[in-house]
Amino acid sequence: MSIAEIVEELPKLTAEDRDELRLRLLELDREIWTDSSDPLTDSEKALLDARLAAYRKDPDAGSSWEDVEARLLAKLGK
Repeated sequence: MSIAEIVEELPKLTAEDRDELRLRLLELDREIWTDSSDPLTDSEKALLDARLAAYRKDPDAGSSWEDVEARLLAKLGK
């Protein structure tokens, strides 16, 4: 099956099938996102763990994407 044929079939899939497809693609591409030759340092892991814990404690504490984008665009003068 060609890529064009696959793309043509995508709209026919259910939402669940598309989710399964996304997960499978992520599994196949995992090596791109996790580079074992350049692992995280212990301090980087600790920082990520701390930020994840803070998010889990209060997921609404951060800014929405819209607010962040507006601040960035204002800084850039756009």
